[in-house]
Amino acid sequence: MSGRLRHYACGSTAHDTRTLFRGGTRDVREFPSGVFLYEPGDGRRFLFDTGYAPDPWPTGWRTSVYRRVLPPSLAPGDDIGAQLARDGVDPDSIGHVILSHLHPDHVGGLKSFPRARLVITSGQLETDEKARVRDAVLPGLLPAGFPGEDPIVLTPADFAPVTVAGRRLRVAEPWAGAGIRLVDLPGHARGHLGALVEDRVLLAGDAAWGTDLLDAAPRMRALPRRLQHHPAAYAATARTLSALSAQGIRIVCSHDRVVDRELLP
Repeated sequence: MSGRLRHYACGSTAHDTRTLFRGGTRDVREFPSGVFLYEPGDGRRFLFDTGYAPDPWPTGWRTSVYRRVLPPSLAPGDDIGAQLARDGVDPDSIGHVILSHLHPDHVGGLKSFPRARLVITSGQLETDEKARVRDAVLPGLLPAGFPGEDPIVLTPADFAPVTVAGRRLRVAEPWAGAGIRLVDLPGHARGHLGALVEDRVLLAGDAAWGTDLLDAAPRMRALPRRLQHHPAAYAATARTLSALSAQGIRIVCSHDRVVDRELLP
């Protein structure tokens, strides 16, 4: 199978990597908010994450806290719904929206897909129901009635161990033969999820700040480390992704600066 996997940058934030990792030099860099559209070629469309929401955010005082830590930037017309429409993709044609986790730069475009079936994890639902400030969940960004009618909610029992490129991963496969499998990538947030596309590209969400920063995980400073749901699991996931990359699996984190928009040449 060879489908089509496209990347969209739907807003960004900027951060000095010195404040994230020990031993680095000053490097204020932009971190795009990536969204990924997978079309296996049989008429189905899967969206992985949804990027930032346009202003204003109806999220109250939590917005000011979040914006102070990770100031978002989204140009008019760069939200995922508008970008898909410019590409000739009707947002209503998206059958499933897969969420890596519930942070604002991943759920902000959800309201453009009221007809899509959401794919989330039980850990994400637990976070939504019991969100603390450190969980960085802004409920006002989620559509009314989240997670909608008939969502696919993956529990730990839905994931089975498989070997991919010599590494053991815990994988769920809601759509047999579709070319996309969902991967348990613990550490960053409760129920954090990745997607393995055609066993060639692993969409890794926020398993790292960027693919080039996977090996920097052990040097993460105390504050950003405390903001991870499970710091030890975060470091272990980074090691696994590095090993997969060394075996030829392309790892794409949500905040990578992707040059080649088409990820399945």
